[in-house]
Amino acid sequence: MGSGQDKLTDLSDEELIYKVRTEDSESYAEIVRRYQRGLYRFLRYLTNDPHAAEDLLQDVFIKTYRNLYGFDIKRKFSSWIYRIAHNEGINYVKKSSRRKSISWEDAGVPVMSNHDSPTDKLIKEEMQKRLRKYVSELKPKYREPLILHYFEDKSYQEISDILRIPIGTVGTLISRGKAVLKAVCEEKGGEPGDE
Repeated sequence: MGSGQDKLTDLSDEELIYKVRTEDSESYAEIVRRYQRGLYRFLRYLTNDPHAAEDLLQDVFIKTYRNLYGFDIKRKFSSWIYRIAHNEGINYVKKSSRRKSISWEDAGVPVMSNHDSPTDKLIKEEMQKRLRKYVSELKPKYREPLILHYFEDKSYQEISDILRIPIGTVGTLISRGKAVLKAVCEEKGGEPGDE
């Protein structure tokens, strides 16, 4: 019986979508399994609200399922589902009047060393946590491309598809976003990646 699940994991996203559409709607659970962590992380960074991200994630999977028959299998599914998440996240951010600046009391990105000792690992984790805070306060036009590229490992082409902007604009937004992020980090106590 486990071989049915193993077989699903071997399918590409597009093959899995075809299977969900034509023979087994229960296979949609595999899509959820594949995307829930990355989409949650993306929505959490975008909204800066873990509870909202959980709710939005459910909405994304519901909308994706409802619109599955409209998905063009010749296109890349990951770009399509991230586009749905983008739309849900941006709608939430626009509606939310509770957007406040975070406290920078504990700001100050630690200096990194070249060693992988347990202490250094903790420092890296703390640096990543602070960097996420910094990123979460950027304007959405910079925040989204940075999150998609650096946290979700999306290519410029995928980001272009998700955000529906020219690929050159993606590069410009990432470059400008990095510059803004660097300025914030320097202002608040250190630049990520200082050695």
